Amino acid sequence: MLMITFITYAQKKTNGTVYIDHPAITVVEDMTKAFVSGDSTKVASYLADDFKSYNGVGTAVKQEGRDKTSFVKSVSGWFNALDYYSIAPSKGAYPDAIEYKKDNDKDVVWVQTWEDLKGMHKTTGVKVNMPMHRLYVVNKDNKIQTLISYNNESIFDEIGSSFVKRTNGKIYNHHDNINTVRKLNYAYENSDLETTMSYYSDDATFYDINSEYGKSNTKAEIKPMWQKFLDDYEIVSIEMIGYPDYLEYEMGEGREVLSWWNYHLIRKSDKKEISVPFHFSDSFDADGKIVSEMIYYSQTLLSAK
Repeated sequence: MLMITFITYAQKKTNGTVYIDHPAITVVEDMTKAFVSGDSTKVASYLADDFKSYNGVGTAVKQEGRDKTSFVKSVSGWFNALDYYSIAPSKGAYPDAIEYKKDNDKDVVWVQTWEDLKGMHKTTGVKVNMPMHRLYVVNKDNKIQTLISYNNESIFDEIGSSFVKRTNGKIYNHHDNINTVRKLNYAYENSDLETTMSYYSDDATFYDINSEYGKSNTKAEIKPMWQKFLDDYEIVSIEMIGYPDYLEYEMGEGREVLSWWNYHLIRKSDKKEISVPFHFSDSFDADGKIVSEMIYYSQTLLSAK
């Protein structure tokens, strides 16, 4: 029996040409530069009379879009709203111009860009750092006929919310969670490490301002480190500075105790007396256990000769 094996390949068919350099790319880039510089007259010169812009992430089934007049008016709005305003290609990105063959009887060119819009909102101080993908249709007269923008609009919600005052919970100067922070510090002052550790949840995470950003330790890892501190330093006293604050947030239902301390120490190796300010930020769960702690202090002071 003669066996014949047939190998089939998916058919490929071109539908136009993609350009890295093209007059349509130039007109898009020039319009963007004029937009950022606040030159509405120049922006208008790059747009077709029937220009429309659309929100690519809008929820409306049928968008009417913004016409040329409305879009040109927005130029001064952006320019006046942002300091340090820029629109530049995202790292590693560059625009493409595409001339399609199919359904392109009007000889338009599609230009697609990937950019970062950056700035600081002048009134609210909100930082804008927004990746943005845009599709342009450029007509045969090299005028921009259509613009479709895709970007995350949540930053505009933050800007809008920042125009009004609103509370975000309560601040307490006396609370059980404050008592917990006091008790664990004074237990540590008395070298009672077991009691100190009992105020933390089993899955608590510990952060140190002197460590690499984002690096944390587990409860099992931090205990021998704190024991070594007791081995290396005699704690003369731990002095509370001012008073702790307990913040009970509405957003995210956060629970945070902020406290400030002076650790008065004697380094055992050379009997040097040292005083080091400490700041603790302790996050609590609903059961009153500390689930995360960030410690701020100067390692330089601890190791000073």
